[in-house]
Amino acid sequence: MSLNLPVYLDYASTTPVDKRVLDKMLPYFDQYYGNASSKTHAYGWMADEAVKIAGEQIASLINSSTEELIFTSGATESINLALRGITEYAKEKKQIISFTSEHRAVLDTLIHLEKKGFQITLLNPNADGSIDLTLLSDNITSSTLMIVCMYANNETGVIHPVRKIGEIAEKNQIIFFCDGTQAVGKIPVDVLEDNIHMMAFSSHKMYGPKGAGTLYVRRKNPRIDVAAQITGGGQQLDRRSGTMNVPGIVGFGEAARICQSEMMSESKRILDLKIHLEEKLMNELGASVHGIKTDRLPNITNVCLNNYKGSSLIPSLCNHIAVSAGSACSSGEAGGSHVLKAMGLSAESIKKTIRISLGRMTTKEDVYEAIQQLKMICH
Repeated sequence: MSLNLPVYLDYASTTPVDKRVLDKMLPYFDQYYGNASSKTHAYGWMADEAVKIAGEQIASLINSSTEELIFTSGATESINLALRGITEYAKEKKQIISFTSEHRAVLDTLIHLEKKGFQITLLNPNADGSIDLTLLSDNITSSTLMIVCMYANNETGVIHPVRKIGEIAEKNQIIFFCDGTQAVGKIPVDVLEDNIHMMAFSSHKMYGPKGAGTLYVRRKNPRIDVAAQITGGGQQLDRRSGTMNVPGIVGFGEAARICQSEMMSESKRILDLKIHLEEKLMNELGASVHGIKTDRLPNITNVCLNNYKGSSLIPSLCNHIAVSAGSACSSGEAGGSHVLKAMGLSAESIKKTIRISLGRMTTKEDVYEAIQQLKMICH
């Protein structure tokens, strides 16, 4: 039975697995199915070598070394490993500075750490979703352990001044953790030039499989010591135990290789589609785009349909175009997006706002269909 599926414009939630990635993964399910920790036979050696190659591909994408990567089940686990792992070794310093517009994986983990005695300072973004560096600097104290800030917002696409935040962290001898989930693979990310000490990101946001992610942890930095959160087996130098997801990691590596190779041309094509979409919605529907004057990711637009008169925006679209009201991980939030609330938007504006995110498989026809469907519900 075939389904008449809507046009998919929710790439910030997840991406389809690229056919080239799937082809690379398949042999590791039924031919080269060894455990990468099995050191006594060829099956294990082949699996271990595949993981090493994938690690090199992923490391190359962000300009790190393979030894600085810890493979996880995804960005959420990587975030938890970073934040919980760092704080287990914290002594005098107890303050963590972050932002109210962070992903729920960060905010909920910080709530947990606050219960453990850490001082969590959450700063609001500006009205356009950007970060106030002066406000950040003013909140640093002698007890500040870490700054936590995402590379680019998952709902608005606003890119934060990561390099400058990293410089502030270095100047004050503070750890800088960055959630790079939406940015890596979409725009150039260089952990060394950006002064990032730790960064989480995930395979399924870059046309790789779900269930594979990584945490980058800079080596040779005395301030960074991450306690394992999953123990029992000693894999990955005791940093994250458990049998490694070899097919997933292989797919992750191939996805990273493709992104690095095709990023510039792909980003330009997607950006052109996004600009066309935004211009049509603003000019013909009177829509407004949140953060439009800031530096944003090429694939995400956060649009308020000011003229929409209905009560439920997403249900009126879901049979025709697949979009979201915000992050898939917090779609059930009472009162709407916490990111838009943090930016100071009214409840009425939040109700009329959708996130549209384009991707590798998005066509001009898909964008045309989205425009037509949005016209229909607003007229």
